[in-house]
Amino acid sequence: MKRVETQIDQLANQLVKDQAAAYPSFATSIGYPGGEGDMDDYSPEALAQEQTDIKAVIAKLEALTPADDIDMVTKEAMLFSLKGEIATYDSGLAFRSLNNIASAAQGVRDVFDISPTATVEDWENLTSRMSKVGESLRGYARSLEEGAKRNDAPAARQLTEVIKQAEQITSPDGFFHTFAKNAKAENGELPESLKKQLAEAAVSATAGYAEFGDYLKGLLPRSTSPDAIGRERYQILSRRFLGATVDLDETYEWGKQELARVVAEQTAVANEILPGASVAEAVKHLENDPSTKLHGTDALQKWMQKLSDEAIAKLSGTHFEIADPIKKLECMIAPTQHGGIYYTGPSDDFSRPGRMWWSVPVGVTEFDTWRETTTVYHEGVPGHHLQVAQATYIRDTLNAWRRLSSWTSGHGEGWALYAERLMEELGFLSNPADRLGMLDGQRMRAARVVLDIGVHLGKQNLEGTGVWDFDYALAFMRSNVNMSPEFVRFEVTRYFGWPAQAPSYKVGQRIWEQIRDDYAARKGASYDIKEFHKTALNLGGLGLDTLRSAMARA
Repeated sequence: MKRVETQIDQLANQLVKDQAAAYPSFATSIGYPGGEGDMDDYSPEALAQEQTDIKAVIAKLEALTPADDIDMVTKEAMLFSLKGEIATYDSGLAFRSLNNIASAAQGVRDVFDISPTATVEDWENLTSRMSKVGESLRGYARSLEEGAKRNDAPAARQLTEVIKQAEQITSPDGFFHTFAKNAKAENGELPESLKKQLAEAAVSATAGYAEFGDYLKGLLPRSTSPDAIGRERYQILSRRFLGATVDLDETYEWGKQELARVVAEQTAVANEILPGASVAEAVKHLENDPSTKLHGTDALQKWMQKLSDEAIAKLSGTHFEIADPIKKLECMIAPTQHGGIYYTGPSDDFSRPGRMWWSVPVGVTEFDTWRETTTVYHEGVPGHHLQVAQATYIRDTLNAWRRLSSWTSGHGEGWALYAERLMEELGFLSNPADRLGMLDGQRMRAARVVLDIGVHLGKQNLEGTGVWDFDYALAFMRSNVNMSPEFVRFEVTRYFGWPAQAPSYKVGQRIWEQIRDDYAARKGASYDIKEFHKTALNLGGLGLDTLRSAMARA
C-alpha cells in the first residue's frame, strides 16, 4: 500500500528536488530529469547559498511533529545529516576539500560515467555538459582559493596527486577526447555536425582541466597545511561519515585489538592453505598458482560479472528478497586509472542499472580471483547494490530523501563489510583461499582505523618513535595489505586527504553487528536473520545512531 505523504515526507521530497536542481550531477546520479547539459557550481557563492538553504530546511523540520515511526526516523536522520553539513562548512573544511579520490576534482569528470548516452539528444546534452567543465572547475578553484586566503589550503600531498590526475585527463588520449571520439547512439552513428560539436566540447573540457591543473600548480607552493586536520575537525567528519558519535580514543584502541584478532584468524587460514605457513608465505603460494590468475581487464570484467550474477541467483529467495529490477548489476572497467573500486546506484526508475566500477591503475594487468572474490560481494550483492537498489525500489514506503539522497558511509560501507562476513557465514567463502582474501580486506579496514585516527589526531605511532607520518603509515599498510604497491600508495594517500572516511567501514561494520546482536537478543527464539536484514534495509540510508534507535523499536 502506498504511503500517504506526511508534512515531513513532503519536506524531504522537496529537499531532493531542490538538491537535484542545484546539483546536476546529483540529478543525473538518481535519474531525475533536468540539468542534463549542466555542471555543478562549486563556487564560494554556491556553497554559501547551500548553507542558507539547509538552515531553512532545518528550521522547518524542527517545527514539524512526526505523524508516525517513519516520520520519526526521517526527522532524526535528516537533522543529524543537515546539521553535520553546517558544522563542516563552519569548520572551513569545505574550502580545502581536495583529495585523490572523492573531491570535486574527480566529480566533475566522473559524472560523465553515469550520464545517459543512448540517443542523439543525450549526446547533445553531453556536448553542453562538456562545454561547462571549465566553468565548474573555475568555481571550485575560487573556493579552494578562499581556503588558501585563510592559510588553510589543501595539503601539498593531495595537490600533487590531483595535478597528476589532471595531467592524465589532459593527455592527447585523455578522457574527454576519447569520450567524444567514441560517441555513438544506440541506433547508430551521430550526425557529423554533432560529432564536430562534441570534439570542440572535448577540447574545451580538456582545456578546463589544464587550467585547473595550472591553478593547483600555482597553489602548491602556497600550501602550508599539514596532512593531519586535528581532533576537533576530525570529530566533525567522523560524525558525518558514521551518522553516529563515537569515542575516538576508544575506537583507536579497539582498532588495534581488531587488527590483532584478524591477523590471528588470517594466520589460521594460511595454515589451512599451506600447513605451517605464515600469511605472507600462503599469499606467495597463491600468487604462484596460475589457476587463480586473471590477465587483462577484459578477463577481469567477465569474471566479475559471472560471479556477481551467480551470487544474485543463489541468494534471491533464500537469504534475501530481491526484486527483479534489482537483479541486474553491471560490472564495468572504469575509464580512469586512479585505483579505486566503487559502486554507482541505479536511477530512480531503474532505466540505468546499478554498476560496479574498477579503476585499474596504470601498469596493473594481473588480478587474483582469491583476493577479489569478496570485493564483488562487497560492491554487489549482498553489499552495496542490494542495499542501495533496495532503498531505491521501495518508493511506496519511503520518501525520496530516504530512498535516493540519504547516504552515510558508516551505514553503507559498514553494511558492505558486514555482507562480506555474512557471505562467509553462508558458505560462499568455503575455499580457504577466498577466505584469506576476505580477511585481507578485513585486515586492511581494521588497519586503517588505527592509521586514520593516528594520523589526524597526531597520535604516537605504534613503536612510540614519533607521530604517524606518511612514510610510517605507508610501511604500516604495506605490512598489513597484500596488494600492489600502486594500490597501497593510492590508499594511504586517500586516508591522508579524506579524513575519517576510511574508518567508517570497519567502525560501521562494528555498529551493524552490535545492532544485529541487540535485535537478536530482544527477539530471542523468534529471531530470524532474514527478517532482520529485510527490516534494516527497508529503512533506507540512515546514520548509524538513527539506525540503532529505529531497530531498537522494530
